[in-house]
Amino acid sequence: MHVLTGCANTLTKSDGDVQTGPQLSSSFDEKTTEVSYQGPKLDVIIPAFSHGLSEDAENYEEEGVWPELRRAEANRFAYKLKKALDDTGKFGAVRVTPNNTASGDLYVLGEIIESNGEDVEFDLTLVDASGKEWLDETIQHEVGEGFYKNPRNEGKDAYDPAFEQAAVEIVEALLDEDIADLAELQNIAELRFGASFNDDAFTEHLDTSTTPIQLLSMPSDADPLYQRIQSVRVREQLFIDNLQSNYSQFSNQMQDSYLLWQEASFTETQLQKEARNKGLLKIAGGVLLIAAAVAAAASGSSYDNNIGNEVAAIAAGVGGAALISSGITSREEAKFHQDAINELGESANLEMSPQVIQFEEETVELTGDMNEQFQQWRTFMARMYALEATPDRQL
Repeated sequence: MHVLTGCANTLTKSDGDVQTGPQLSSSFDEKTTEVSYQGPKLDVIIPAFSHGLSEDAENYEEEGVWPELRRAEANRFAYKLKKALDDTGKFGAVRVTPNNTASGDLYVLGEIIESNGEDVEFDLTLVDASGKEWLDETIQHEVGEGFYKNPRNEGKDAYDPAFEQAAVEIVEALLDEDIADLAELQNIAELRFGASFNDDAFTEHLDTSTTPIQLLSMPSDADPLYQRIQSVRVREQLFIDNLQSNYSQFSNQMQDSYLLWQEASFTETQLQKEARNKGLLKIAGGVLLIAAAVAAAASGSSYDNNIGNEVAAIAAGVGGAALISSGITSREEAKFHQDAINELGESANLEMSPQVIQFEEETVELTGDMNEQFQQWRTFMARMYALEATPDRQL
């Protein structure tokens, strides 16, 4: 006799009616149906996460933190959360930005608390353009012991469930908001952007004496100042859209080495639990080299420095993995590789090639890392806005 168990809605002859085939939609559990959302699609800004590093560098070793790796994670985590939010289909454009000054309807602010291959934890704050706080949560995820033993997880990021959970929390916060308020929020975001170029023209429509900011009125659609700022805002959105490929490339370049670091660090954490009072130099050497590979891969640049090339070559191959099992030969060698990692520390700033931006007859060359180029672009557009002599002129 065979007994079927484990399926809550299995029907047997004792039920009086055995049903097969597709069931009525009303028979499905609520959990299997997606909650519909009919509100406006808000544009989301996710600044690069705060790396959460101590101001005192001497604490890094005590806290078990690789500063260069953590800075790279600050960019990667923001991009991973963007992908998770995109997958929900509940939002408009979800953009990763160098800082929180970009224009958007909703801002997701993250700060990394812990990341050691086994445990990932970050603070998540959700604030809309009016200054209203929607959410203040700590997202935690512990990688299961069997994750790395399952061949189906090959190539997967062990932290993915954390970003999926963060996306769920953000969607739930969205669904708690009144749809009419969300539509008004989009107007507030637009006016705040306008006020960043011309506060006299746009702050009269807002009550900024309260938090959240209140919408008092809207400019006429025919207002030339309003038309001009709408055009400038579209230009900013296009500029930031172009940055998304840089964040994607950065995350992809560090992917293989980062996953290798996660597994090595997970193993180290497990061994520390088993033998806290024993030396762990064997695995520490391997993790160190793998962390170096992450920094080198994330940079996406060629280094003339032989030390940097050597570290990247060793760690990207089997060197790091081999050292996990066999151990590094000496503290001096470990120090050598640690110094090489430090030389790669600036790679997490997402260096960009210089680019020339043209606006009407004016051009400007943007240089430096992503954050610097974004600030230079905003300064350029503010100057162009101020020089506009004929407000009714189309941009």
